[in-house]
Amino acid sequence: MPNGRYSLNTDTGPAGHGPATVAEERFRCAPGPAGWRYVSKTYAPDGSVLGTTDLTLDSRCRPLRLEVRAGGWQVRGGAVDGVAWVRAAADDPAGEHAVEGHDRAHGFTGTSPAFLVATARMLRLEVGASTRVRLVALTEPVLAPRTVDQGWQLAAVDTHETDSGPLLVERYVVADLATGEQQTVHLAGDVVLAGPGIELEELESQPNPWPDFTM
Repeated sequence: MPNGRYSLNTDTGPAGHGPATVAEERFRCAPGPAGWRYVSKTYAPDGSVLGTTDLTLDSRCRPLRLEVRAGGWQVRGGAVDGVAWVRAAADDPAGEHAVEGHDRAHGFTGTSPAFLVATARMLRLEVGASTRVRLVALTEPVLAPRTVDQGWQLAAVDTHETDSGPLLVERYVVADLATGEQQTVHLAGDVVLAGPGIELEELESQPNPWPDFTM
């Protein structure tokens, strides 16, 4: 039952001096009553809360329930003949001015590493296989939804020896089909070891985070 901390980075820091950490995401994830659940809070370098992610997948790794908050906005969504969502301002709890959306997409994507795990598990690729996937990206800081097409390939599964035995690491190549830009994502189970703008800083395990599964 992993829980830990990711650093979220930009490509370059001030004056172009290497990657700069812009946020820290503290997360928990585990099998749940439906299938799999991931919850997290994202913090700015000064410790203020930037946003939250709560994603539940069903037994087929589709987004059964999603709630994301950031930048004074919140999005609730899930799989309904594709994916559907409602976007509203955080100060509009009754949703009087909410905007609904729907797309024949396979799932959601966004800043949180949760979306990389969810997409990889949904695709269930064999080594060497590739496919195309349509996702609704929730762009921070205002969570504006936009549809993106990505190409995913499971390039290899590498074995790394550790003190607790062999660790299998899935290496994916993810392409933005609109721009041709490619990124590499390394997954081990439910954890992103490394990805675009993502670095795993700390990882622990706890026997059972249910039913107290809040951050």
